[in-house]
Amino acid sequence: MIGRKGVVFLLALAACLSLGVAATSSGAPAPLLIAVEGPQSGAQASNGLDQLRGVRLALRQLNAHGGLWNGRKVAVFAADDKASAANARAVALGVIAKGIHFVIGPYNSSVGLVNLSLYRSHSVLPVWMTSLDATAGFGATVQPMNTQISPIEASYVKGVGAKHVAMLVDDTANGAFTTGMAKRLRADLRRQGKSVTWTSVTEGQTDSYYATQLAEALSTKPDLVYVSTYFPEGAKIAKALTAIGSSPRCLMGLANVDDGFLAQTTLAQAQRCVFSGQYRSAFGTTPGVWGSFTYDSARILFRAIDEAKSYNLGAIEGQLRRTKGFLGATGPITISPKTGYRTNVPVSILRVNNRRRFVIAT
Repeated sequence: MIGRKGVVFLLALAACLSLGVAATSSGAPAPLLIAVEGPQSGAQASNGLDQLRGVRLALRQLNAHGGLWNGRKVAVFAADDKASAANARAVALGVIAKGIHFVIGPYNSSVGLVNLSLYRSHSVLPVWMTSLDATAGFGATVQPMNTQISPIEASYVKGVGAKHVAMLVDDTANGAFTTGMAKRLRADLRRQGKSVTWTSVTEGQTDSYYATQLAEALSTKPDLVYVSTYFPEGAKIAKALTAIGSSPRCLMGLANVDDGFLAQTTLAQAQRCVFSGQYRSAFGTTPGVWGSFTYDSARILFRAIDEAKSYNLGAIEGQLRRTKGFLGATGPITISPKTGYRTNVPVSILRVNNRRRFVIAT
């Protein structure tokens, strides 16, 4: 992670850097290539491919209306990190080697901990999709950060009167976000005088494994089960919870709010829990939850370039951080000039309705 002085230095460097625009044989400027980094294959592929769809939709709309401010069209480079921190550095170096200066992503915080600083040090401006505060810095995000999500979860637990919470947490090397969220919520709950137990889960295991871990968590007789995993594991835990029948309330963390979760569960299993998550306000069925956030990420980046009327990275970042009241698919977007965080995050307690959509719980 680059310290404050390092970020200031990079911002100053970026302010001096202007991207050259080559011309095609027709005299038109060559397309601007931007990267979309996420888990485009592997267990979380439905998530990463949805993110890619969101950006491609934004590109189609932009290019159909003449492209960027100087008539420059935009093309996309798909950077697949498979949701693995082990792939993070190589994927970032591949983006950098192509001379790309803009990236939407990465999504997984464990990946961002490795490669966001690498992007920053090589004059690549991220519109990051990670939510761990330790991944923040140069660039901007339309995502909520963990400090913005945790109070909503703590308020829900308090509101339902739970006294003892059993947590099932992906605390593996790739679970930086899920671990961070669980630790933050645990601290909040303990300050409220509630008791909390922690059961570790490992990604990519069998259904019977998750049933066993769930049984361990339930043996403490909790009032509420909190599941801080990504959606492949969350879906298996929801199946096990539903099979038990009568059992405690269940709150799934944000990384389970995914169309992949819905695809891997029955309606009864999907409705077994509520979710802390991001509500997709304006899209229909395509893209999905996470694609709507990358769609908005691309659109605020394009607007920043248009308003800067330049490919100077410092100028573009300045415009990104002056985003205010932008009407996005995920609702109005305002970015803090100081942090690059979204100030009006669309995080609520969600449920799955009978049409198999995430909606705000009432």
